[in-house]
This record gives sequence, C-alpha cells and structure tokens, in this order.
Amino acid sequence: MSSAKANKQRMAAILSLGPNDRAMLSDLAREAIRSAVAGSPEPSLQDVPPALQARAGVFVTLYRHGQLRGCVGTLRDDEPLHVAVRRIAQAAALQDGRFDPVGREEVDELEIEISVLSPLKPVARPEEIVVGEHGVVLECDGYRGVFLPKVAVEQGWSREMLLDQLCLKAGLPRGAWQDPSARLYVFTVESWKNGADHGR
Repeated sequence: MSSAKANKQRMAAILSLGPNDRAMLSDLAREAIRSAVAGSPEPSLQDVPPALQARAGVFVTLYRHGQLRGCVGTLRDDEPLHVAVRRIAQAAALQDGRFDPVGREEVDELEIEISVLSPLKPVARPEEIVVGEHGVVLECDGYRGVFLPKVAVEQGWSREMLLDQLCLKAGLPRGAWQDPSARLYVFTVESWKNGADHGR
C-alpha cells in the first residue's frame, strides 16, 4: 500500500471515531491508569470496534482540579488505538518526569484528554504553520520536539515564538528552526476530554 493511501485510510479512521468510540477510549484510558497505579492486570477487552483498531499517533493529557498532572504521547502509528491509548495513559500517569506518579486516590479525580494525531505532513516554509490548528514537530541534528496545537494558543505564542519554544523543548537554541538541516512537520488532532469520574 502506498504511503499516501495509508495516510488517507488513517485520516478516515480518525474522523470516523464516533461518540461511543471516544467514550470507550476514555474509559479504557482511565481503567488502564487504575490498573497500573494498583499494580493489577488490565481487564481483557472483547469485541473491539473497528474504529479502535485504526493506527495513529496518540497523546494523553491528564488534569486534576484544572491543573496539568501529566502528558505523554507518541508520533508512532504502529499500534491499534485501543492499545496505544492504554499504554500512553499509563505513561502519562506514572512516567512524566515533571510530576510525581499518580496515586490511587487521584484516579477518579483525573480529567483525561485524548488527542489522536493525523499523519505528519512536511512543511517547506514556516509560514505554512497555522497557529492553533497545527501541531508542530521539529527535527534537527538528532533532536526532536513536539507541541500539540493547543499549546501555542494557551501560551499566547506567535508562530515565531512557537518555533523558538519548540527549539528549547528539543534541547536546541532558539532560532535553530532556521537551520538548513532543520525539518518541520505539522499535524492536526481530534481531541476530547473525559471529566473526573466521581460516580465510582
């Protein structure tokens, strides 16, 4: 299958995620976190809907009482969504080095945001980047940084500020995005949030 055809199929699968599919992925993410925090096996999953078997990059962002509690993602698309979401949710809860691991008492208080990524698209000129619409990937000299579309909006960044901050996130100096060897890619996301689960 050609790369273009595969990307079209990925986009179709992402856009076909209905309310029930999204709710199921949110539930899977929370239960995966619950199992990981408790050190217990994950429940087995039967009859996976076709949309959840699509392959795409995924980010999971956790909030507690409105404050960021963890965020981890992958650009890789080598796992079905239902597998990737569970794995990334657990990593966001336990492996984001900026935060202490999520505790058992926090699991039901988490607001979980899932972002499913479109295929990456290379951009020849920074002017092609639309702040607030595009997530951006920078690769340069073996370093890589990624921002989801919402980050620039939340921080009030211009396009140039976004790119400079992306350089810093990647471990590069400001302005490294202008280096001839730098490569920029954009992507869009389908995102949704699942609120704190106080009913359990």
